[in-house]
Amino acid sequence: MAELTDFERGVLIGVLVGEGSFGGDGKQPQVTLRMHVRHEALFRWLTDLIPGSRLYGPYHHGARHYFQWMVRGRPLVDELLPILEESLPPDLDGYAAGRLSLMLDRYADFIAAARARG
Repeated sequence: MAELTDFERGVLIGVLVGEGSFGGDGKQPQVTLRMHVRHEALFRWLTDLIPGSRLYGPYHHGARHYFQWMVRGRPLVDELLPILEESLPPDLDGYAAGRLSLMLDRYADFIAAARARG
């Protein structure tokens, strides 16, 4: 995992607190960010920042035009979770920290197995 600058860490956490979703598909955890296509440069930056993350879209549904950035599997466990666990305390944003905690609890077996495999 590459070490992030304070700026990179701050932008990443800020965007995920404000717009991110912490959940999963029933089998594995995932962090998802969905925003308007006008934020394409930010999405491409995030994809470069977190190796193995994926950018989907652009999607056009009715009046909605958006990209979706997703991190799951090894990239989530190896790259993003350590950052989130260190940088998203409950006193920063209780709701986002609670969603992260719920995801960590719900997918604890998957996360532990991925970490054990190294």
